[in-house]
Amino acid sequence: RHVVQLRFSADYADVFEVRGFQRKKRGTIQPFSLKNETLIYSYLGLDGELRQTHIIFSQPPNRLVDGAAEFDVALGPKESFTVEVRIHCMQPSDPLPHPNPYTHYNTGFEALTRKMREARGRACSITTSNEVFNQWLDRSFEDLQMLLTQTDSGSYPYAGTPWFSTPFGRDGIVTALECLVIDPQIANGVLSFLASTQATAYEPERDAEPGKVIHEVRQGEVSQLNELPFGRYYGSVDATPLFVYLAGAYFQRTGDLELIRGLWPNIQAALAWIEGDGDKDQDGYVEYGRQAPLGLVHQGWKDSKDPVFHSDGTSAQGPIALCEVQAYVYGAWMQAASLANALGLHADAIALQQKAHDLQIRFDRDFWCEDIGTYAIALDGQKRPCRIQTSNAGQCLFSAIALPHRAPLIAEQLLNDANYSGWGVRTLAANEQRYNPLSYHNGSVWPHDNALIAYGFSRYGLQHHASRLLEDLFQASSNFDLHRLPELFCGFPKRTGEGPTLYPVACNPQAWAAGAVFMILQATLGLVINDKESTVEFHSPVLPPCLDEIVMKKLRVGTGSADLRLRRYNQGVSVDLLHADKDIRLHIIKQTRPE
Repeated sequence: RHVVQLRFSADYADVFEVRGFQRKKRGTIQPFSLKNETLIYSYLGLDGELRQTHIIFSQPPNRLVDGAAEFDVALGPKESFTVEVRIHCMQPSDPLPHPNPYTHYNTGFEALTRKMREARGRACSITTSNEVFNQWLDRSFEDLQMLLTQTDSGSYPYAGTPWFSTPFGRDGIVTALECLVIDPQIANGVLSFLASTQATAYEPERDAEPGKVIHEVRQGEVSQLNELPFGRYYGSVDATPLFVYLAGAYFQRTGDLELIRGLWPNIQAALAWIEGDGDKDQDGYVEYGRQAPLGLVHQGWKDSKDPVFHSDGTSAQGPIALCEVQAYVYGAWMQAASLANALGLHADAIALQQKAHDLQIRFDRDFWCEDIGTYAIALDGQKRPCRIQTSNAGQCLFSAIALPHRAPLIAEQLLNDANYSGWGVRTLAANEQRYNPLSYHNGSVWPHDNALIAYGFSRYGLQHHASRLLEDLFQASSNFDLHRLPELFCGFPKRTGEGPTLYPVACNPQAWAAGAVFMILQATLGLVINDKESTVEFHSPVLPPCLDEIVMKKLRVGTGSADLRLRRYNQGVSVDLLHADKDIRLHIIKQTRPE
C-alpha cells in the first residue's frame, strides 16, 4: 500500500505580474476550505472581487489537507489506479460545477464537437495533395475555433494564449481579414464588437479619442483598478483605419449591406478621427504619441520599446508616422469610397477616392528612400525619415498604396539574405544597427506579417513571391509541435537539418498566426471573390512546390457556394469548377495589377 499525493497551490497573480509588473499592494489569499470533498482556494482582490479556484476529484481522496490530496493505493500486478482532477476558476456568483467530472467532461466535449462541426459546415473546406500541409490547415482552423469567444456583439477571436487571451482590436481585424476567404462570419463579429467599443469621448489616461477603435480589453484586477490602463485601452494607431478597411473588404466579400448601413456612423467616426485627432499637426499623416503615462510608447503593430529608430541606431522621437499606417489609411479611404457608393452617397465616394489619391502621391514623395531602395519605416517628430529596411515596407503593398513600379523592388529586397531568414521575412534586416534574431520586433519572423506581405505581393501580380512565403512557412510549420505556427519565431538563417528557433515566450496558439495560412494561400492563388458580380477570380494562380492539387469546397459567393479544384500542369495551374450554385462565374486572369 502506498500514498499518492497531489499537491496544489494558487497565488492569484495577475497576468501582468507574471510578465514582471511590480504591484505596490496585493489582495488577500484566504485560508483554503473544504466543501463536499472539493478543495477551494480564494483570493479577495483590492477591487473587492472574490476569486475562487475549485478543485474536484473523480473519486474522494482519503485525506484532503491544505495544498494536497492524498490517496491510499494498493496495486497488484498489471493493476492500475486512475484519478481525474477538474479545476474551475470562478467567482462565488457563478453556478457550481457539476459534482460528477465525467458528466461535465462529456457535456463539454459534446458542446465543443458540435461547435467544431457547425464551424466546418459554415466555412470553406480546403484539402490538398500534401497530407502534412493538410495537417497545418486543420490545426490552424481548429486553433481559430478555440480562440473564438462569444461576446455580447458576436464571436470574437481572442488574440492568443497565454498572454493575450482577450479581445485586441488590431489582432481581431487582421485575423478576420486572413479568414475572409474561408469564413467571412468572423469579420461580422469583429466589426460588431469593435463598433460597440469604439471611443466616444476623450480619456487621455486610456489614450482614447472619439472615433478611435479599441486596442485591448482586460478583466484582470490590475486593469480594473487602473494600475495599468488596459481595462479598456485605445493605444493603437492602426486599428481605426484597419476597422474601415475590414468593413469594405467584408462588404466586397459578402454584399452584407445591412451590417454596413448599421456600421456607417462608426465608419464615419473612424474617418473623422483619421483626419482629426489622428493627424494632430494636419500634415496629412496619421501619427501616434502616448498620452497615458503607463500606456504603450509605440502604438503600431510593433509595439515593443525599440522598433522605430534611425539608421545609426538612435531612437526616433515622436510623434511618429509609420509607413504601414499610412497604407492602412489609404486602404480605408478606398474601401470607404466603395461603401459610400453602395449606400448611394456618390459625391462622398468621389471625395474619399480623391483623399486616397492625394495620400498615395504624398506618401511616395515623403517615405520613399532611394538610398536604401524601400520605404522608410516612419517619419519622426521632425518629419525625418527613419531609413532602415523593415518588413513594414512590405505591408505597404497590402493596400496597394505603393506605386506599381516600386512593388517589384520592395519584393526582391524583402526576399534577399538580409531580410529573409529562409523561413520568412524578418521584421528587421540583418544589416541594420538593432538587428537581433532573438528580439521581439527587430529581427524575428511573424507569420501574420508575412501573410499581409504575401497578400501585398499578390496585389501587384507577384504570386511567385507569395508562393515562396507559403512554401517556407509550411516547412517551418512542419518543425513545430502539432504543425502550429506560433505568434513569432526567431530570425536566425535557415540551416540544413535544423528547424526554426522558438521565441521563448511566444503565444501559442495565436489567432493571427493561425489565420496566416489562409491569407498566404489566397495570395498565391491570386484569389479574389466579388459578391456583387458573383465571380470567383484567379489572377495568375501559382502552386508552391509542396502542392500539386488543391480542392476547395463550399466556397461562399453571395448566398451560394462553389467547389473548385486547382491542379499543376507543366508550368501553369488549371482551375476546374466542380460545382456552383446559381449564377456564380469563374474567371481566370493571366495578368494582375493593383486593384
